[in-house]
Amino acid sequence: MVRPLVVGVDGSDAGFLALDWAVDEAALHELPLRVVYASRWERYEDAALGLSLNRPAGEVLADNIVGAAVERADLRNADVNVSTQVRGDDPASVLLRASDHASAVIVGSRGRGAFTGLLLGSVGLAVAGRARCPVIVVRGDKAGLAGTHERVLLGVGDSAKGSEAVRFAFREAAARGCTLDAVRAWRCPAHETTDHPLLAGDPERYHEDRASAVLDEALEETAGECPTVRVRRATVEGPAHKVLTRRSAAADLLVLGAQRRDSQLGLQLGRVAHTALHHAECPVAVVPQPA
Repeated sequence: MVRPLVVGVDGSDAGFLALDWAVDEAALHELPLRVVYASRWERYEDAALGLSLNRPAGEVLADNIVGAAVERADLRNADVNVSTQVRGDDPASVLLRASDHASAVIVGSRGRGAFTGLLLGSVGLAVAGRARCPVIVVRGDKAGLAGTHERVLLGVGDSAKGSEAVRFAFREAAARGCTLDAVRAWRCPAHETTDHPLLAGDPERYHEDRASAVLDEALEETAGECPTVRVRRATVEGPAHKVLTRRSAAADLLVLGAQRRDSQLGLQLGRVAHTALHHAECPVAVVPQPA
């Protein structure tokens, strides 16, 4: 069974930007798109409109937002098969349930309401930190949103061998016909000495070589399965969260892995993913990997 892309909308500008990106993504991968709206607070909004129509205000609001989203999606690409889902429940909970049967969940970087000034809305953060499928937070500058850089950026972590994030990044690069920039950040601890036999003479070279080996190991299997994807490997000295955020300015999508542990409650995001979701200059895909 084909799993659809799921996009959350809430009537905000960020939500409609996420919808536009989701329509393009659905067309790119030839997938159906499900537009999801959910809210517990709609009964407090525009009650007069609802009463004048003898319908609950939340129902009117939901119909207006979803109707506008479907019309916008059709104008952007009429060939994409769009369905809708409206739920009177917490948006994060609804999207997390939808993620069990989705190819990916796509959300905007900010929500509607009193907290629009936050760098990342609470719904996007909760879904990215707990979903079992890839979650894409649509954010960034105009070039990154438009996909004009023709580059997918992959952050390679410590446990990237055979990871879903690597495979996801290769699929995205292949669908776009663009270059995959695979980056492994490394650092040379200041307290290390050259007394250790492996570090004798040049500790920085040792750490860079280790980073290069991790990068090659992470990419080897999937690169062989996707020979048409152009891969640029880079080992960069510096904190990974800063390296990847800086390089996101020249990418159309940043792909990061996130381990999911069944025994762990709450958000399961490391520092790199958390920073990227708040500060990256392009959309960010967080791809879960069972631990």
